Amino acid sequence: MGARRDGRIVAVQTLYRYELTGAPLQELLDFSWIDAPRRATLPDGAIAFATLIVTGCLECLEEVDQVIRDNLAHWDLDRLARVDLSLLRMGVYCLLHQPDIPASVTIDEAVAIARHFSSEDSYRFVNGVLDGARRRLAAEADPASSGGE
Repeated sequence: MGARRDGRIVAVQTLYRYELTGAPLQELLDFSWIDAPRRATLPDGAIAFATLIVTGCLECLEEVDQVIRDNLAHWDLDRLARVDLSLLRMGVYCLLHQPDIPASVTIDEAVAIARHFSSEDSYRFVNGVLDGARRRLAAEADPASSGGE
């Protein structure tokens, strides 16, 4: 795995911790929950990338959660599994604020992490919500490309 994949995993785990504990950002970013052996195996840049995602996501949490809400069919954020919500927050933040990373990469990475950390079918759900967000954001950025919708 590369530094960015590991960084995304750490970011999702940190966002999950935030969801469960409501810990303040500074406490989340000390990454004290990562034990020394695991930290030693993380590639250079993984913690920095995780820090960027977590900080940005929590600073833009209302915007991120609104994009998620806009792409949930008959669901409420409170009904989502906390792992799935953390994955969606990471993915939506990256779609919104990391234009240098192709949307397909962001979605593929979130799906891969969902396959490993969430329930058996969650990856399909994560893929559907993030792909819907990608399409909606693209249409908002270029209304002419969506047939004027």
